[in-house]
Amino acid sequence: MKPWLIGLILVLSALVMCLSLGKQALHAPMNLPQVDATIIVEQGDSLKQILAKLKSRNFIESSRLLEVWARWQGIDRQIHTGEYQLIPGLSGFEFLERLKQGDVVSYQVTLPEGITLQEALQRLHDDRRLVRELQDSNDPLLLDLVLPLTSPEGWFLPETYRFVAGDSDLDILRRAHRLMQRALMQVWANRSPDTPLTAPYEALILASIVERETSVSQERATIAGVFTRRLEADMRLQTDPTVIYGLGSDFNGNLTRQHLRDVANPWNTYRIKGLPPTPIALPGVAALEAAVRPASGAALYFVARGDGYHVFSETLEEHNANVQRYQLSRKADYRSTPNGGD
Repeated sequence: MKPWLIGLILVLSALVMCLSLGKQALHAPMNLPQVDATIIVEQGDSLKQILAKLKSRNFIESSRLLEVWARWQGIDRQIHTGEYQLIPGLSGFEFLERLKQGDVVSYQVTLPEGITLQEALQRLHDDRRLVRELQDSNDPLLLDLVLPLTSPEGWFLPETYRFVAGDSDLDILRRAHRLMQRALMQVWANRSPDTPLTAPYEALILASIVERETSVSQERATIAGVFTRRLEADMRLQTDPTVIYGLGSDFNGNLTRQHLRDVANPWNTYRIKGLPPTPIALPGVAALEAAVRPASGAALYFVARGDGYHVFSETLEEHNANVQRYQLSRKADYRSTPNGGD
């Protein structure tokens, strides 16, 4: 056999061996702890920086082979940001595939129906996994979302939102804002033809009041009907939640006659006619639907009866009697919400 052929065979054999060893190294488990570990890939992290993070924690001994393989496969141009879970037995090859697929850990946060925007923001700030970009409910970044309106209250759909490491409070609220815009336009398109509401924003305001007045799903349309008839009759809405919203941090849990007489409170529906200037909470889709398609009837008044539900009446005399029975003579087990929810 000619020397050059022997040399070629030796070179090819060495190459095959190197490829085999390289493949074994790629598929070999990383040096991970027995409990699950995580690594966060931040926006702008390069492949070299990501592998350096693994090496700094002694998860891998060398990054060279992984880097060569990733660049050859184009993975370095397909990296997804987020938090990656590193389970025992995970190989470098499998980690690179996760980077490529964006197989990141996700979390969720729930914004309940009927909370204010400030309360929603506090829930987001309480979750330390979310980046904080916003200071409060009047942050200019939120005001920019609702221009030309001057208040962002009510414009964010209460829902459960999933997020990944690196997402911020603003990211969540931007999604909530888009969903609220879509939901409001959909319900407005299906509004009752004889509604006294003249614009989607008025529906949002009324829905927020309905949301704050009841936690019972089957009462929403009935309560919306009461407020709708009051608007049609040019009566004041006279609803406590609007007054409380206007008081803000000054409200100590006790709504007084002085509060109800306060003409300086723009949300005091005992003094102003029509709807308050802004929503007072984040309404859900059901409350939006109730606001634009209220239940028919003749009731103009309602009062909480102490078990989470309300009693409705058509005349002021009936209402005053109900107030005497359910509010002025409260029982020890009085509740504002029903047992077991709805």
